[in-house]
Amino acid sequence: MDQAMDSQSIFYSWPSASIAAALVLLTAVVATRIVLKIVRRWESNHDSLRTMVDCTADPTLVAISALALQAVWQASSDDLYLITGVRHFTIVVLISALTWLIVRMLRAASRIIAVMYPSNADDNLHARRIQTQARLLSRTLMVFALLFGLAAALMTFPSVRQVGMGLLASAGVAGLVVGFAAKPLLGNLLAGLQIALTQPIRLDDVVVVEGEWGRIGEITGSYVVVALWDDRRLIVPLQWFIEHPFQNWTRTSSQIIGAVMLWVDFGFPVDALRAELAEICAHRAEWDHRVCVAQVTDSTDRTMQVRILVSSASAAQNWDLRCHVRERLIEFLVREYPRYLPQLRIELPSVLKGVQVAH
Repeated sequence: MDQAMDSQSIFYSWPSASIAAALVLLTAVVATRIVLKIVRRWESNHDSLRTMVDCTADPTLVAISALALQAVWQASSDDLYLITGVRHFTIVVLISALTWLIVRMLRAASRIIAVMYPSNADDNLHARRIQTQARLLSRTLMVFALLFGLAAALMTFPSVRQVGMGLLASAGVAGLVVGFAAKPLLGNLLAGLQIALTQPIRLDDVVVVEGEWGRIGEITGSYVVVALWDDRRLIVPLQWFIEHPFQNWTRTSSQIIGAVMLWVDFGFPVDALRAELAEICAHRAEWDHRVCVAQVTDSTDRTMQVRILVSSASAAQNWDLRCHVRERLIEFLVREYPRYLPQLRIELPSVLKGVQVAH
């Protein structure tokens, strides 16, 4: 058996093995760089390929170099001093390089999809859906790739493998503690997958979270950054969006209807206000020609409530339109019908006869 193994060995001393390793490593590095240079020259008109090559060039070089070295060490005699440790180290480096390569490939794929589906277009619903799925799935797969890479590297150590088997066999309580401690991480990972597939939120969605209005600015593997209207940032865990209700104003479309409330006296002519509202909306670019109505929706013992509904293509445009409509209608009331502004009516009893007012 030993003779058969020795017959398969090529290098029986460290000098010969080192020289062979240096030559193989140099050949691998030079060949890899030549191939990358050829690909870079050919990719001048292919943005996607250029992005992929830029992201994966370094880990590819490390992985090929480690693979070439491992081939030399495997061809070396088992009698060489520390050859087992060198082989083991090279295997760990190879596993790490492959894990790095997978992570960079996933990152490059996410960037390529973001370029292919830009979200700066007017109708960007489909692009935001694709970008959200790509970003969440890529980051979730990155985490799994890192976990599998770490597990594969650790399993190359016999002592660690035995310790792991002992923990699985006898440390049930410790396993429960670790599982409970990892619950937030696993919960966010599963929530990220669920959000990527069902998409209750997407990048650049307009949402109302905990009473705060803002846009989805960033979705990471564990939390979501909501850019609020006043430049604040609200950090929300991914799992929160699965477990709590929230408002999404751009779930199926960015179109929205906004309301403006006015309180006027009972005698106010609503038809005049409707005519003025139509004139105002007709001259505003923010109005999308869908909804422009005024209705009396409520009344109290003193005033009646007039609700004005106007529609726009986006929430930001609707906000500007509502503010403008409110200002113009208030000016219209003050200018044309000041007597129908909300009034407080007081009925005084008749002055009793014979009562003299002291001077």
